[in-house]
Amino acid sequence: MKHKLTLCAAVLCLTMALVPSALAAEAAAVTEANTTPQVCYPTSVTQSEDGTELRKMYDLGPADDPAGIPRSDFEQDGFRYTLVDVLKQELPERESRQHTETVTLESKNKDMESILALLPPEKEFITEDGLSGTLSLQLETVQVEVSGYGSSTREVSATRSYPNLANQDTANIPKTIEEDGRTLTLQAIDWQTDNTAATDGYTLGDRFTAVATYTGSATSSYVKGYTVTADYTGTVSRIALNKTRYVAIFEGTPLQPVTPEAEQGVSGVAQFNWAAILVPFGVVALAGAGIGAALFLKRRRETTEEDAE
Repeated sequence: MKHKLTLCAAVLCLTMALVPSALAAEAAAVTEANTTPQVCYPTSVTQSEDGTELRKMYDLGPADDPAGIPRSDFEQDGFRYTLVDVLKQELPERESRQHTETVTLESKNKDMESILALLPPEKEFITEDGLSGTLSLQLETVQVEVSGYGSSTREVSATRSYPNLANQDTANIPKTIEEDGRTLTLQAIDWQTDNTAATDGYTLGDRFTAVATYTGSATSSYVKGYTVTADYTGTVSRIALNKTRYVAIFEGTPLQPVTPEAEQGVSGVAQFNWAAILVPFGVVALAGAGIGAALFLKRRRETTEEDAE
């Protein structure tokens, strides 16, 4: 019974020794969470044409902490961006600038009267960064282009007369004819009788006239609709509302493709994550050391008691 009590006491001591460390780690995590500033989000982002520079604009109010502006490297569109500077700009009470907005719409007709009926002379616009204003239509920028073509097929027909035929033999009638560049096919024949008399009063016999009907098809194309584009230009503005603008400037470096050799390391062997194994072994070793110390103390006490007896 004494041995069991001693072992339990040793385990309890080890547990009490580890609990303060866990509580300290938890307290540190809570403290860090309370002191970490709120993440700020950009109001607009601009990128250079070659991708080597990217700027993020943050319009922060008095309650916003600029420390919440992300400063870590990131990858985007084949570039790795690194923060090089953060600029602070005091926004004026009223910000305004010239703005041009291009609108695109569809029209069934291309005449200017129909087009202008779709384009109001003025429009209200709000830009992506929150500036608003009334823009006016620039008539010289109106452009109309065909948006697509369709096709339709119709039936066409023509008739031909073949008079003074000796009999109703269809072999004498052409099976196809050409009409306006199209080939038409014989569809029907209407036979008519001609009673022709000789000049001396004798009858020469019945003669026939064949009225042949030919049919075919004609395909034509037509415009399905038109695409209209036009520019609206004017002044847009906004009230700053006591905000400060921060501009985070990132420098972009093109990403290099990762080769399999680089992923495996110089020796050609994949890199091994030793930390995933060493950390659990360290915890087990620490617990083993505590239990070993408890057993040592237990054994020593037993030896002392035996000597005393």
